Amino acid sequence: MRAYVFPGQGSQAVGMLADVAEAYPIVEKTFAEASDVLGYDLWQLVQDGPAEDLNETQRTQPALLAASVALYRVAQQAGHGEPDYLAGHSLGEYSALVCAGALSFTDAITLVAKRGKFMQTAVPAGVGAMAAVIGLDDDVVIKVCAEQADDDVVEAVNFNSPGQVVIAGHVKAVERAGDALKEAGAKRVLPLPVSVPSHCALMHPAAEQLKLELAKVAIQSPRMPVINNVDVAAPTDPEQIRDALIRQLYSPVRWTETVKKLVADGVTHIYEVGPGKVLTGLNKRIDKTIEGEALNTTESLTAKDSL
Repeated sequence: MRAYVFPGQGSQAVGMLADVAEAYPIVEKTFAEASDVLGYDLWQLVQDGPAEDLNETQRTQPALLAASVALYRVAQQAGHGEPDYLAGHSLGEYSALVCAGALSFTDAITLVAKRGKFMQTAVPAGVGAMAAVIGLDDDVVIKVCAEQADDDVVEAVNFNSPGQVVIAGHVKAVERAGDALKEAGAKRVLPLPVSVPSHCALMHPAAEQLKLELAKVAIQSPRMPVINNVDVAAPTDPEQIRDALIRQLYSPVRWTETVKKLVADGVTHIYEVGPGKVLTGLNKRIDKTIEGEALNTTESLTAKDSL
């Protein structure tokens, strides 16, 4: 069985999908749909930058959603067929829900642009931080964060692969926890170049705003299972999907468990549908038996014999 997975923020790059767009007009058509909703030319931003504008979270999120949906549409055009399962990392969950028919593309574009805006305004620039912790067990990271929080917030928020956990919270608390994690044996603690401390308790105000927006959009039962981030489950009830998207903003991304669930359910091939190869690398570290690649070049998208 096959699964398609969709990346989150950090996979964007100026010039992404240019080669695919030359071969498949549906790429620019997909971005044009998004541009009509957003009120600015998203394709021009993605192709020409500047990078600092593309990296603003309220622009990054629709850009990545449009890129993933465009690549999924190309894969369908190229004859790949639908996968058995879908999943997405953080923002990528919205891409998965669109491709499963649970959310309309235009509704999702509107939602993720607002999601980015809500996340940015929930925590003023310079207040929050994130850092990647390499080489420690999940339980140790969770324990150290709890010990170092004091009256601040610092939490383990992305369980990306064994030995790779991202922490987030207030700047000083993340720094304290980083120092303590190094003392606990972390090989490295790498500050991440982000302005928003995603998936921690500081995102509760953003989640309340997102809840109001999610109430306005129609959600359908997905055509195929979409494994969500917060529960590592595949709800089919629209209200449960809505609730999971709200909780996702302030809850950890359980990617290691997601990939293990896919494998336990019989998935042998996992393909990353979006720019970059971040998830492909994580997936191989989680389970070396997994086969698959990133579907984001004309070569990978047209080589359907490999699927």
